[in-house]
Amino acid sequence: MNEAQTRAELIDPKLRACGWGVVDGSQILREEKARITDGKIQTSGGRGKGLTADYILVYKGIKLAVVEAKSDELDVGEGVMQAKLYAEKLQLETTYSTNGKEIYQICMKTGVEGLVEDFLSPDALWQKTFSEQNEWRERFANVPFEDKSGSWQLRYYQEIAVQRTVEAIAQNKDRILLTLATGTGKTAIAFQIAWKLFQTRWNLKRDGNRRPRILFLADRNVLADQAYNSFSAFPDDALVRIKPNEIKKNGKVPTNGSIFFSIFQTFMSGTDAEGKPAPYFGEYPADYFDLIVIDECHRGGANDEGNWRGILEYFSSAVQLGLTATPKRADNVDTYQYFGEPVYVYSLKDGINDGFLTPFKVKRIKTSFADGYTYTGDDEVIEGEVAQGQEFKQTEYNKALFIEAYEQYNIKVLLEEINQKEKTIIFCASQQHAAYVRDLINQNAKDKNPLYCVRVTAHDGEQGEQYLREFQDNEKSIPTILTTSQKLSTGVDARNVRNVVLLRPVGSMIEFKQIVGRGTRLFDGKDFFTIYDFFDNYKHFKDKEWDGEPEEQSEDGHLQTKKQIDSLSSQKPKEEKERQQAIKIKLRSGKVFELKHFVTTAFLNSEGNPISAEEFLQNIYGQLPQFFKDEHELRELWSQPATRKAFLDKLKDEGYSKEVLSELQRLVNMEKSDLYDVLEYVYRHFDYDAPTREKRAKAAEVTMFSVLNDNQKEFILFVLSQYVETGVDELDQEKLPILLANKYQSLEDAKTILGDVANISRLFVDFQKHLYQEVVA
Repeated sequence: MNEAQTRAELIDPKLRACGWGVVDGSQILREEKARITDGKIQTSGGRGKGLTADYILVYKGIKLAVVEAKSDELDVGEGVMQAKLYAEKLQLETTYSTNGKEIYQICMKTGVEGLVEDFLSPDALWQKTFSEQNEWRERFANVPFEDKSGSWQLRYYQEIAVQRTVEAIAQNKDRILLTLATGTGKTAIAFQIAWKLFQTRWNLKRDGNRRPRILFLADRNVLADQAYNSFSAFPDDALVRIKPNEIKKNGKVPTNGSIFFSIFQTFMSGTDAEGKPAPYFGEYPADYFDLIVIDECHRGGANDEGNWRGILEYFSSAVQLGLTATPKRADNVDTYQYFGEPVYVYSLKDGINDGFLTPFKVKRIKTSFADGYTYTGDDEVIEGEVAQGQEFKQTEYNKALFIEAYEQYNIKVLLEEINQKEKTIIFCASQQHAAYVRDLINQNAKDKNPLYCVRVTAHDGEQGEQYLREFQDNEKSIPTILTTSQKLSTGVDARNVRNVVLLRPVGSMIEFKQIVGRGTRLFDGKDFFTIYDFFDNYKHFKDKEWDGEPEEQSEDGHLQTKKQIDSLSSQKPKEEKERQQAIKIKLRSGKVFELKHFVTTAFLNSEGNPISAEEFLQNIYGQLPQFFKDEHELRELWSQPATRKAFLDKLKDEGYSKEVLSELQRLVNMEKSDLYDVLEYVYRHFDYDAPTREKRAKAAEVTMFSVLNDNQKEFILFVLSQYVETGVDELDQEKLPILLANKYQSLEDAKTILGDVANISRLFVDFQKHLYQEVVA
């Protein structure tokens, strides 16, 4: 029997006999409901292959095991690797492989594995997974996830994060940390946790007599508002948005609700009758809140010297759940000391590889003066004082030093590089710099709408917030570009951002990850986003801890001291203090004329880390032998449209999409050659004289035209002209109808001249064998 028949006739009955789908509270998830990942988004369009289990066994609302099915004609061991892969992904203790005749059980926790007579029953599997029973675990499990009337299904990692958190609460843990990359839905996770606590009437007394009082704390109004709107499934009278003007108006803090949303600044403000500072949070009893969710908790709230720490200490009896998008680093070590190790981690690499975050390209733009500027006396000092020979580092630009011509040139380069219709966020050195960049863009952009580019910083107040809301609206194209300094580095949900531009140095890897997160959110038709890096912040990508080994050192290779760590921990994303008056320099005209730049594109390896062009070439050189054994096999694969397509699909699955191969083609200066010759060149370790497409076409004419009639020659010459101009894509089988239509206006006319469809197709396929014969360059 095939696999489908084996499942229907052998495996399904065995699962039912063991109680699955029969015992109350047990479920078997199949097909779409057993989908785990969507498949990595390919930068050339489409997705890689996602992961879908054959069966996922659920009991009391918790996923407990995976079953990988194989045909009864195969050995049971054929499914073991997949069974382990899926269990590891879902972080399940138990997994099975079965061919219907035998069942192979694996315990991922103990490593014990082997053949068994039957699947464990729902109750037996529950007891195996949870050796210590817990009343609140079962209460939480019995509350289904809120799915917005079936329109929303949690992703697998979101379910794990919720499950790990409520499990910690069930075990009376009072400090809990979740670490998930930006764009993975931390607010949605917080909502589901609150939903389970609310529906079970959990509270600190754990008596079930009242609903919990939950406080969601953010550091900016836009983030608190986003969270408030995301909790709309709760009853209206359960949600309270705490605002300082309403506290002043009513003369007291609000208490008439279950879930409260505020920002730290509101809670820290307030005065007593004598006008002395009296923070509003002190008006609540210290044991008022049962759960406090601290969004972006790495921002300094856990720092011993942080102003926010007072709030957390005052409500110390509450369970405190920290949400962060950044892995443990020297500059957020206080967060991890306060909350402890995270109960679940989901990295940027995980999100991109699973297809839940958008992949990216990095374009490093190096312009003149990128290595610094030395005043030599031939430039004009417009403002300030500068000594002959005084040197400035690039990191001082737009703070200690302002060179107008340099800034103008950078913006000129940027506007040439980006698609000016795509939504873009530009990070500048200061609020003043952000205003200057805004004006330069509006002066030089193709779109002359006065709001094409706007600034959103602390100085822009409510008007800036309005611009941000309009930018986030995917139905609106204006504003198209936002300039900012610090304000937009975290938490802003703008899904269609296609470009992130760095016109300033980034202070830490944590900040860098947050900035990258501005572009990772999914949007229809968005296959990748691009980071344009003018300050070589690129090095911050090489983060072994987020993607592998921990990195404990600062950039100069020395361990950072506690004092240095504290100084790096910001208490909120404050806009920087306004810079002191910068020295303004006007370059002599000759220097302006000499301004130049070059752009390099960084490649990403299979782990999601950026690598140099040289490393990329070495990587693909090392991997090509797994796709073909020698040059003869490569030529055979490439010479037929069907096998070529299958070969390219395999390369794509390994991260070498057509777009990546095109970058490779450009990198080795072979844009006029066939992709086949590019691969041959790399396979031979760069010892190969590649012919151009034109030369390859001419050579093919010599060998094949003797067997073609005049009509066939005319058609093949037309196809070859398209091939020489555009490349191998013109030889895809799917292109044949288009080529015929372009040449003969209709298929019927083509058949009249060339013969029936079978003959035309044979001609199209056969001539390619001649095209890819060995050619002397």
